[in-house]
Parts: sequence; C-alpha cells; structure tokens
Amino acid sequence: MAWLCLEQPGPWGADALTASHLDEGLGAELVARSAGTGVRVVLIRRPGRHPDRHRPTPRRVFLAHTAPGRSFLRTATLADPKQLLDVDFAAAGAGSPVGFGAPAAGRLLLVCTNGRRDVCCAVRGRPVAAELAAAHGDVVWEATHLGGHRFAPTALLLPTGYAYAGVDAALGAELLASPEVVLPRCRGRSTWPPAGQVAELAVRELTHTVDPDVLAVRDPERVEDEWRVVVAHEDGRAWRVTVVEVERPARPVSCGATAKPVVEHVVTRID
Repeated sequence: MAWLCLEQPGPWGADALTASHLDEGLGAELVARSAGTGVRVVLIRRPGRHPDRHRPTPRRVFLAHTAPGRSFLRTATLADPKQLLDVDFAAAGAGSPVGFGAPAAGRLLLVCTNGRRDVCCAVRGRPVAAELAAAHGDVVWEATHLGGHRFAPTALLLPTGYAYAGVDAALGAELLASPEVVLPRCRGRSTWPPAGQVAELAVRELTHTVDPDVLAVRDPERVEDEWRVVVAHEDGRAWRVTVVEVERPARPVSCGATAKPVVEHVVTRID
C-alpha cells in the first residue's frame, strides 16, 4: 500500500478531496485514478493556523510505500497540484517510486484533524499536532481522515504505515524517534487488510519482535467463519494465526454519531 499526501491549506469537508479549496475536478480525478491501485490519497496541512489565501502557492507532496523491506518516503514541491495527474498510480501502489521527487529523510507523522468528518479528530487531534510540530518541525502534519476516528486522536507513521490510537505528544515523540515498532496503542500496519493487521501485531507481541521489516503477512484466507493468516519471519519461521470477527455491543463510531454494533477482529489461536 502507498500513501500520497498533498498539502492543501484551508478548511476540509467530510470528503476532503472533493470538499475543500482543492479544485473539485482535480480531487475527483485523483480519487478515480487511485481507485484499485493500492494508493490512498490524503490532504495534509501545517498544524496551527492554516488560512487558504486563494492564490497559487507551492505545495509539499509526499509519496510513501509501506511494504516491509521495500518501504520508502519521497517528497516534492509542486507549483500546481495538477502535476499529480502525471503520477503512475498503479506503479506507485506496486512499490515503485515512479521517479517522484527525492528521498525524504526520517519519518513523517500524520495526525488526523478532519473535524468535518469527526469533530473529535479536530478537538483532540489539533492540539497534539500543534505540540508535536512545535517540537519536531515539518515532519508533523495535520491530515484528513485516516480511519478509526473513534480512537481519536489517531495518527499514521510513514513510511512504515503503522496506525496509532489515542496519540498524545509523548507517544508522537516516541514514534518519531524510535526505529522499532512501538506496540502500545498500535492499530496495525496499513499495508495489510484488517485480519492481517491483527495477526501481525499478535505475532509481534508473542515474540517481542519490533523490527518493522522482518515480518510479512500472506493473503488471509477465509475459512467458514474465521480468517487464517500466515505471518512469516524473514528467518524462515512462520505462524498460522486464527482471527475471528466478533460483534461488540453498540457504540458510537464517531463523536455525536448514533450507536451501532461494532465488529472487532480477535485472535483466537497462534500455531
């Protein structure tokens, strides 16, 4: 999986690519071109005040691929965001940098602050993003919807693609400093589908494996009412993880939303 992160100041709507000050036609085209390619497009902006002055300004863009052992983070500054239409989305999703920009050193931390999607993301996320940016500079950005907003503040660490819940300034600083996978409050690596994310984290916790590049998830297999996932280590070891979907009691999935049942992936066995 790859993430394409486009700087867009000003307000964001619930579906930010087509409901912001980004040209609506361009946003719709980016959605269409990225569909089915393994590339997810998000908007980013600097923490703090972010007025859109409605005049052309250079935009920072980041492209990250999250596959273990093949992850990369690249950046470019574009005079016009329409230049993104030149990106080969299929190649980017497959793990090729497609000649995009230049390597970016270190990590990038995105904190979801999309209040029109979920007000909790703005209320809880923006202060965290601001505090982290004040301490760590332009490796911290506000981002549009990252998923799992009921766990706000949420964050995504690139290029590894690990997602985190309940992020505060201390955890954010640890994520930016540690070369290892930080397991507390980790929601999984966005590289994998949900059952694979849960299985990989379970193996990491069982084996105390924190190197981000040594575990890979093979395609989860659905067998009757459970998932069977193989998590393989680069040293040849492998674990077969059984994951089931459990329906939890109804609860709001976002601030102010009506409560509804939530399905959770749960590991029941590791062989």
